[in-house]
Amino acid sequence: MKLDSIDRAIIAELSANARISNLALADKVHLTPGPCLRRVQRLEAEGIILGYSADINPAVMNRGFEVTVDVTLSNFDRSTVENFESSVAQHDEVLELHRLFGSPDYFVRIGVADLEAYEQFLSNHIQTVPGIAKISSRFAMKVVKPARPQV
Repeated sequence: MKLDSIDRAIIAELSANARISNLALADKVHLTPGPCLRRVQRLEAEGIILGYSADINPAVMNRGFEVTVDVTLSNFDRSTVENFESSVAQHDEVLELHRLFGSPDYFVRIGVADLEAYEQFLSNHIQTVPGIAKISSRFAMKVVKPARPQV
């Protein structure tokens, strides 16, 4: 997947504004609309552009309180790992779940309405999963640089 400067310009523009029209995108990257659309379609077909989405205010979805949770398993046999991953991943409150190299074993990002909702979720859905040795929760004091720029 070799990207040239025009491909990179298209990706930069779409990253900043995925709702940009093909006409406006073509103008910004100095192409005519036909070739620009074909490049975007190629980038999609090659799996470079994975999709388009809307960033929704998490508070509206009762997910405004985000907690980063580090989880260390007591045992790393196949059944413990598979059970932990399937048990945790099934919950809508789990926004991200990553298995890590090193310690901790997992990084989990959880979104709930507030601290009380987090305590309930942790007690009822995470701490009940067998094979967990340690759980460490952290939440941000302030967002200094968001993952995606806000419009």
